[in-house]
Amino acid sequence: MNHLLSECHYKCAKSLIAKQTIESLDRLPSLEPMAKQLRSLLSSCLLSVTVTIVLLHIPSRVHSVTLKSDVEALQALMQAVDPVSIVRYSYLHSWDFAFDPCEAAGLFQGILCTFPTDKSANRIMAIDLDPAGYDGFLTASIGNLTELTSLRISKNNFRGPIPETIANLQKLTRLSLPQNLFTGRIPQGIINLKHLQILDLSQNNLSSKIPADITTLRSLEQLSLSNNALSGRIPDLSSLWQLSTLDLSSNNLDGIVPNLPMNLRKLSLSHNVLSGHVSPVSVLQHLTVLDLSDNRLSGLIRQEILTLPLVERLNISNNQFTEMEPMTYPREGLQLRVLDAHANRLHGHLPISLVNIANLSSIDLSHNLFSGRIPLEYGAKLGSSWRSLLLEGNFLIGNLPPQFINGTVAVRANLAHNCLRCPPNIRFCRGGQRANTECVEQQDHST
Repeated sequence: MNHLLSECHYKCAKSLIAKQTIESLDRLPSLEPMAKQLRSLLSSCLLSVTVTIVLLHIPSRVHSVTLKSDVEALQALMQAVDPVSIVRYSYLHSWDFAFDPCEAAGLFQGILCTFPTDKSANRIMAIDLDPAGYDGFLTASIGNLTELTSLRISKNNFRGPIPETIANLQKLTRLSLPQNLFTGRIPQGIINLKHLQILDLSQNNLSSKIPADITTLRSLEQLSLSNNALSGRIPDLSSLWQLSTLDLSSNNLDGIVPNLPMNLRKLSLSHNVLSGHVSPVSVLQHLTVLDLSDNRLSGLIRQEILTLPLVERLNISNNQFTEMEPMTYPREGLQLRVLDAHANRLHGHLPISLVNIANLSSIDLSHNLFSGRIPLEYGAKLGSSWRSLLLEGNFLIGNLPPQFINGTVAVRANLAHNCLRCPPNIRFCRGGQRANTECVEQQDHST
């Protein structure tokens, strides 16, 4: 730079001497044409020198380019997708490797980059592909994107195994691959992702067991492995103290309900083959949603489950529970609005204590073995806060409470297939009652 400036100064000095020479020639009429030519040359020279000086004094900005291995990983990701499935206007359609992925405006949709303040290369820090129906594989080269903090590829047709190289992405805080066609096991290397906060592998075809060492991911806040073909027991997850959402529904998980994190707010273990009691759930005082339906859980539904203070929806249907423990005193502070306990083996009288849950509005106790009369208290609630009461498919007897008969209440109710004196003109009785022989047989069995 100093050398170039010195050269410009030299040219300027020569130009000044030339200017003085032209002024001397102007004084001689016979040399006037020569003076005009020199004047033209001088103007061109001065313009060139001026432009050179201005350009030299403009501060230069060096743009960092994306790290070559990151670009190659993106190329491999795109090459692993069937080109036919890369439709116009999709994110991958905007990936043009004639340009730098981090520098090209309007291109490479679905990625975010880091832009270092020094002259080091840009890095890919997030990939969030659109649900365009991409059909392909997740390349092992994904493991080269070591600055990646978020990888989201949902609602596509990625298939094959999740590459073990995912373990190299140790800065990941989010790994979301739901609603694809991934097969095989959950990569064991996932346990190396210590910063992971969200892990969502739901709605795939993953099999094998949940890695026991998943309990080392202490930063996890959301864990969803639902709608796969996972089997075996659920590990003790109580050490995941930051976990607020756990969804393991619709798998083939067996064994007992394990110890669970105390801060859970949403828990779904439905549609598995879990057995035994549900005592570990009774201590989860922050739960708002609890779904244990469609398992083989049995025994007593303890009042601690029914009185979890923040639970709004409780689904314990399609299990093998035999008894519902009554509450010993009214619980006005409970948030429970929906109770679904249908299709169990609950017997005895209908639980009167349900009327003490102030916010309860929807109850489903259908298809159990309840007997005896419908409590008059149920009639009073049906005319006030209860908007849905399903009792069909039990062995209830006797007359209906008056509120069931007058039919003036705009509620949803079903009393069919019991042993009630239920007039067919009452809309709640539509569907008929059991045959007398069936009712007598069940009564003899219960006595």
